[in-house]
Amino acid sequence: MSQPMYFPWVGILEQIGLCDTFVYYDDVQFARGFFNRVQIKTPHGIRWLTVPLLDWRRGQLINEVRIDNSTDWKRSHRDQLKQAYAEAPFKDYMLNLVDEVFSSDYDIIGDLAQASTDVLVRSFPEIALNKPFLKSSNLGIDGSSSKRLIDICVTLRADCYLTGHGARNYLAHESFEEQGVDVTYIDYDLDEYPQSYGSFTPYVSALDLIAHCGQSGVAHIRGKARPWRDFLSATENTKSKT
Repeated sequence: MSQPMYFPWVGILEQIGLCDTFVYYDDVQFARGFFNRVQIKTPHGIRWLTVPLLDWRRGQLINEVRIDNSTDWKRSHRDQLKQAYAEAPFKDYMLNLVDEVFSSDYDIIGDLAQASTDVLVRSFPEIALNKPFLKSSNLGIDGSSSKRLIDICVTLRADCYLTGHGARNYLAHESFEEQGVDVTYIDYDLDEYPQSYGSFTPYVSALDLIAHCGQSGVAHIRGKARPWRDFLSATENTKSKT
């Protein structure tokens, strides 16, 4: 389960590759982050591609926040990607994926973010494996925080919940176990691949991986699932050494 993000980083693809069912958590509060923007590498350093929002206000849900289509942000983003990856061997394939997303019009940021992730997944069919992709807003499950996540897992008959690192500060791990659901954290691989413009960074859009490696980039989409107790213990040990 993850909030939909605009052309997200490779870590999201690692999560998708490890799961059997993926849920776009689209009816939770929008917060400034990667839902409407993403980093790319350029000859001049890291740059942000940001989708403009229309009258966004605190408390809105991701599936309620509207896009400001009064400016031609699609053309701007495509032009920046074309320039940034002009020398990348699979730039045309990458731009074709972007064009596939941009060929449709979007009013809601959640819909655009989901479409951008879907096209990345389809470019690496090995990680999709015919698994279902669902929206939390379509499941009819109310509530919040860990209780709602547990109810979604139980409804989908999950025996394991895979989550990203941000959940370590709030997730009620034992409550999942009481419902027969194990909790695991993704152990990101952050595998290096040939990348332009200086030292490697994994924290850019997965479009970067596609532009440099094409579909063979699936070999760099790795990562493992780690039981939550092991993960939290390792996190505490790392903190104590710094």
